[in-house]
Amino acid sequence: MNPLTAYIEGIGLLGPGFNDWPSSVAILTEEQAYQTSPTMLPLPLSLPAAERRRSSIVVKLILATGLEAVTAAGLNAAHLPSVFSASSSDGYNCHEICQMLASDDRQISPTRFHNSVHNAAAGYWSIATGAMTASSVLCAFDASFGAGLLEALTQVIVDNNRCLLLACDTPYPEPLNSARTIPDSFGVALVLAPQRSARALSKISVSLTDTAAESLDNAALEALRLAIPAARSLPLLRRVAQRQAAHVVLDYLDCVRLAIDITPC
Repeated sequence: MNPLTAYIEGIGLLGPGFNDWPSSVAILTEEQAYQTSPTMLPLPLSLPAAERRRSSIVVKLILATGLEAVTAAGLNAAHLPSVFSASSSDGYNCHEICQMLASDDRQISPTRFHNSVHNAAAGYWSIATGAMTASSVLCAFDASFGAGLLEALTQVIVDNNRCLLLACDTPYPEPLNSARTIPDSFGVALVLAPQRSARALSKISVSLTDTAAESLDNAALEALRLAIPAARSLPLLRRVAQRQAAHVVLDYLDCVRLAIDITPC
């Protein structure tokens, strides 16, 4: 495949030990030691009160990272097409529905049901930002970050327009956690643009390869990368934070990975 090329204009990041992109740069460049801590999800204040009460962990994570990336890029979220990518569903909501179905009272609340669909986060994003632009929602299990990146890059190139990628994962309670263990919430958002602008952080060119994926030297960060599918983005984020030309290979499918050439702007 020919390389897919775009410019990263804004980044949002939230996960264990990562509170936002600016403070994470020092960790990813090893100027500050990485210390893991539970992901702190802010209140989704951009939502109306009624929707705020109903919002799930996924929605809070998407809004936090997406709005951070869009603000950093100096853009209006309402005008951006978006790609949402997650390896599985809303874990806590899925758990509650399964509990209800296993009980004598099998009636599921409408709110619980509408939050169970895979594109619920896209709906809440539209409510919070006023976005009426196209949104794509996909799932590729552990390959979800790579699949989302390829989809967003394709849209940037074909439509010659910016696109917002929002990738996230959240944990399941037990007993589902034993079957699908995701230790904490992790989300990353990237604003991708077809041309270089004054806000551009890096140029990326992505192609397919059978080369092994890059691991991280820091044992704690490597454990995080392997534990949460959305954290497969960490080697890319580290290279962007370092602001040096680099080549990185990310996990994707079992026999195919993503080779990314990174040029700082």
